[in-house]
Amino acid sequence: MKNILVIGGSYFAGRVLLELLVRVPGYQVYVFNRGKIPLGWQGIHEIKGDRDIPADLLTIPSQKWDAVVDFCGYTPQHIVDCIKYIPGTINHYIFISTTSVYAQNSTIPLVEEAQKVKASNPGLGDYADYGLDKWNAECALKEECHKKSIDHTILRPAIIFGRYNYAPREFFLFEQIIKGYPLIIPETIPPVRFSFAWVVDLARIIYYCLQNESVRGKCFNIAGPEMVSYSDLIAVLEKNCGRTLKTIQMSVAQIIRQNVQLPFPPDLDLLYDGSAINQIIGDAYTPFAKAMNATWRYYMTLLNR
Repeated sequence: MKNILVIGGSYFAGRVLLELLVRVPGYQVYVFNRGKIPLGWQGIHEIKGDRDIPADLLTIPSQKWDAVVDFCGYTPQHIVDCIKYIPGTINHYIFISTTSVYAQNSTIPLVEEAQKVKASNPGLGDYADYGLDKWNAECALKEECHKKSIDHTILRPAIIFGRYNYAPREFFLFEQIIKGYPLIIPETIPPVRFSFAWVVDLARIIYYCLQNESVRGKCFNIAGPEMVSYSDLIAVLEKNCGRTLKTIQMSVAQIIRQNVQLPFPPDLDLLYDGSAINQIIGDAYTPFAKAMNATWRYYMTLLNR
């Protein structure tokens, strides 16, 4: 029986991973978070606490942790404290980072070795420090794991979508469709394109990492192979809906001037090479259209409850 400690995990990607783990034998799963969304699932041990408070981390049972899966480490101190205060021993630390650690680069899609951010990005407002903090957290993880002889794996998802998503991304578009509002397509030449990671694929990849030593000591982008533009995305949504959707072409200047809400940047490619993990796992990614269709169907079940 493997002991797995999940930090965070009550919603979105963490919740999808837990749904997977409770269905397979051989895992004793503990979840540590602030308890704002209690699970109450049989087979999941819930520990209520705040990772920013070392005394709370000390309430975690002391035992051999075959793996720690950290969904909500946002700063170097988060990593340092977990490794210092989690009782028992840690064999493998899996850190869910982000592709926001990469600096803007004209050579796309970005691979794992691409240049990293070196400063905050004031243009992101409240998220100005997000990418830099995550990169510094990665660096802290490598350093602390080296000191304690702990194996580590870093996963950097691109734009995550799928059930339980709380970010105004694909569900924002779904709501626009249901309300009959037109969907905005930014006018750029060439069109901006994005890499996506289906939350179910991310959970399966984490599950693989729990079982296979070949991923240890490595970093991986999690990004499907498709380079998806706004027009591509709308074409997929039209197939899901079975009808032609209303669209409006709008210049980037007009979008900015009118403060038009969009789920993805109107003028910035976010493209990442996720092939490294695919070469190890094989079939790591579900085709984008199939995954988005499953997400649409999940959204429709919510409306019909």
